[in-house]
Order: sequence, then structure tokens, then C-alpha cells
Amino acid sequence: MFSFKDLIKTKNRPLVMGILNITPDSFSDGGEAFTVEDAVKKLKLLCNEGADIIDVGACSTAPCNELVSEKEELNRLKMFLPEIIKHSTVPVSVDTLRAVVAEYALSQGVSIINDESGIFNNSMAECVSRYGAGWIFMHTGGGCSSDSVKYPDGVIKDVSDFFNNMKKQAVEFGIGEEQLCYDFGIGFGKTRQNDLELLSACQVLSEFSPLLVGVSRKRVIGEITGEKLPKDRVAGSVTAAVLCAYNGASILRVHDVKETVDALKVTNAFKRGIL
Repeated sequence: MFSFKDLIKTKNRPLVMGILNITPDSFSDGGEAFTVEDAVKKLKLLCNEGADIIDVGACSTAPCNELVSEKEELNRLKMFLPEIIKHSTVPVSVDTLRAVVAEYALSQGVSIINDESGIFNNSMAECVSRYGAGWIFMHTGGGCSSDSVKYPDGVIKDVSDFFNNMKKQAVEFGIGEEQLCYDFGIGFGKTRQNDLELLSACQVLSEFSPLLVGVSRKRVIGEITGEKLPKDRVAGSVTAAVLCAYNGASILRVHDVKETVDALKVTNAFKRGIL
């Protein structure tokens, strides 16, 4: 059975989840790893740079992108995933909102499902339970990355209620708490002000442990820094990741693994006062 808590214990810093998109249209790195050879090359680089988890995405949820069909998402995974599993030196996660896709991924040796659906899906829960996999819940407010949802009681309360509800249902389904991870879904169903409120509330939301933050190169970083191109948001992204880690985030989902790992090492040394 996969345990986030056990994996976290192996490090003296928050975990770094490296992003590996096997898509032509992801908002920051679409097309960079759209051949098996390129994907394996990128995978090895991320592992060598210090990634603790590799998160594979075969269906972009970038703003204004139309979701590819379930068939297309599966076809991409069937082409890439066996080689990724073969060459990865760390646990592999698959980023999906479809239970059928999760079933295939887990059958191939994937350890974690990074669930972007924003709902409790019995089929997904059954799949996670049967394979003893890790399960990351992402809050979307019921919207997609191009929507802005209204939160009458505030976005932080909505996220907390969502996490509590998902955890309760998962445990009732027989899934262990050590298998669960929580992501407040920066940019999904949220305004940039909502995003900033959540990032500022990491310490409060870290009561849901492990807390994952995925802010790398996203729109909120662009609005803060004035950088229009996602690839120009590296410094802002690393800063945000370190601040979230300092305030309780346990897992950081990033494009820039080496920069984030180095920044976390420095932060950790400062906090401990020793090398």
C-alpha cells in the first residue's frame, strides 16, 4: 500500500513532484516531451535533479483548452507509460480526472492518482482502494481552470469543507488516511485573488496533511511579477514554492525541479541552523 507519510519521512525537506506532460498543449511545456524518447530523456533529467515523484499528464487542463477524449488520453498513456515506469527511479503519479484512465495507469505500476475531477467518484475510489494507491484530491469549486466560482463563505472555508468531505468519504470507503493527499487547486475555479488567499493560508490548510501546492508558472505568478510567458515565471514560482513549504506544504508540484530542490535545501539549512 502506498503511503505519503512514509515517503515524506525519507526526506528532511518537503517532497518535490516533477511535472512530465506528454501533451502538445499544456500551458507551459506542451510538446516538449511528445515523443517517447523525449519523455524518457525528460524523466531521467527530473529524477537526476532530485524529483521525489514524477507526475505524468496526458490531458491538458490549461485555461481555454478543450479536454481530449478519454480514448486519446488512454492512447497517449499506452504509448508512453510503460517506458516511463521502466526508467523512473521514483514513484510515478498520473494526473487525470477519469477512473478508466486511473485503472489503466495503476495496472501498469503507477503509485499515485492525481485526481483533478474535484468530486468524489465511487469508481475512482474503488480503483484506488483495490490497488492500494495514493490519491490526491484537488479542489476545483466545481469549475475548470477557465472558470471563476463564487465562494459566499470564502474560498478557504470552501476548500476546508471540500477536504473534510473527501477525506470522510474516502475513509468510509476503506481507504487509509496515509494514502490521501490534499491540493487546493491553484487556478482551478478561482480568481487570482482566491489563489493568493489560499497561498497565504498554507499554514492554516496544512492541518490537512500532506498538503500539496501546485503553483508553478501559473497565472497568479504572472500577475504578481508581470511576466506574461509561463517560462519566464521560474523565479516567482520557486519563491512561492519555498514560502508554501516554509508554511506547512508537504509536496510541491513544479516544472523547475533543480531550482526548487536547491532553494528548499537552503531554506532547510537556515531553519535548522546546520548544513
